[in-house]
Amino acid sequence: MASADTESALADSDSDSADSAASGPAGSAGSDSAGSVAVRPEARTRPAGKADLAGLEAGLDALETRSPKERVSLTALLVSKVLPPLIAIVLVVTAWQLAAVSGIKPDYVLPGPLDVWRSVQGMWLDGTLLGYIWTSVSRGALGFVVSVAIGTPLGLLVARVKVVRAAIGPILAGLQSLPSVAWVPAAIIWFGLSDATIYAVVLLGAVPSIANGLVAGVDQIPPLYLRAARTIGATGVNGVRHVLLPAALPGYLAGLKQGWAFSWRSLMAAELIANSPDLGTGLGQLLENFRTYSDMSGVLATIILILIVGIGIDLLIFSPLERRVLRSRGLLVRG
Repeated sequence: MASADTESALADSDSDSADSAASGPAGSAGSDSAGSVAVRPEARTRPAGKADLAGLEAGLDALETRSPKERVSLTALLVSKVLPPLIAIVLVVTAWQLAAVSGIKPDYVLPGPLDVWRSVQGMWLDGTLLGYIWTSVSRGALGFVVSVAIGTPLGLLVARVKVVRAAIGPILAGLQSLPSVAWVPAAIIWFGLSDATIYAVVLLGAVPSIANGLVAGVDQIPPLYLRAARTIGATGVNGVRHVLLPAALPGYLAGLKQGWAFSWRSLMAAELIANSPDLGTGLGQLLENFRTYSDMSGVLATIILILIVGIGIDLLIFSPLERRVLRSRGLLVRG
């Protein structure tokens, strides 16, 4: 009796399975059209669990992360990043050498690359080359740090206080467009031939650029961020530290980068004009000394040194900072 009941139950189960299979797509379609199938509310309103969120995050990370096969090799990196600048340098030096040997200008007016290299080599052998570079770099770095200390609060004040922006905002924009060399005669009259003259010119050239960069960064912050910060109580110094400056970081960093460029240019202009033995010899003074002696090889060598220092500071400091900020905001994928 038990076995007969078991077989009967199995037969009924098989028939039910067959009926449900037969009413699969066609039956579901018909029931959907008739509106007889109801979806459980809990199936529609069930929140995503931790496992679902973890899977979603892993999927997004996978979209942004290159697989090992897709990672750029060292050879490809060298070809894409190092080779193009080297080719450009070779082309420029080749054109320079051809112009020098063609006789367009006398060799004392247009020396060749080898003559300029001998000038740099002579300063290196004399032990004076690093001293010239360090004098200018230390002045530029100190002036830039002081400019950041002044330009940052000034930019915040202009960005957040409407009266201050209306009063000095146009003045900052005008000062940024004013060539820094125009301040050198006034600074010499004010401070004489001293280091104060050089630093004054650097500050007047860099502070407006840093302040305007921060103002531009603050203006690009979505208003929702600022309202959310006020809602959670992030006001005053805490709001500036934890909300305002991080949100304005891309524009602020662009202002810092431009501020360094203005600092370096202002420094060279000040050193060119404010020339005195008591000030020491930086790259600007060195350039003026070579011009006085009509040493064109030394002039071109100093110009190249100024260019190399400016490019080096940008590649070693500002470019890594810029990449880090862009990567932290999802705008640059690790390669």
